[in-house]
Amino acid sequence: MVAPQEELGQRIENALRLVIDPELGLNIVDLGLVYVIGVNDCGRARILMTTTTRGCPASSFLKDGAREAAIAVPGVTSAEVSLTYDPAWTPEMMTASARVQLGFGPDNDT
Repeated sequence: MVAPQEELGQRIENALRLVIDPELGLNIVDLGLVYVIGVNDCGRARILMTTTTRGCPASSFLKDGAREAAIAVPGVTSAEVSLTYDPAWTPEMMTASARVQLGFGPDNDT
């Protein structure tokens, strides 16, 4: 049986798939930008994520989009999104499908 917080975390992850990076055209989950999704007993969500570069012009857009997507999930009472650059994002963090869509072969890091 899945714990309620774990199930809510999975629903938040699914909602975050609706947040599309405007430059790359893929969702932030498949891009590997979401590092941690935590939910407490009161439905408070905490999301730790990154952007592809430290100076990404879409940082606020992505952070706000993640918060809005999370708060829209039934059972979430509030959502806090924090950006981190440790570890720094790399293409290896993307799903295999995302790497292929962006022209990175499954075994090609170029």
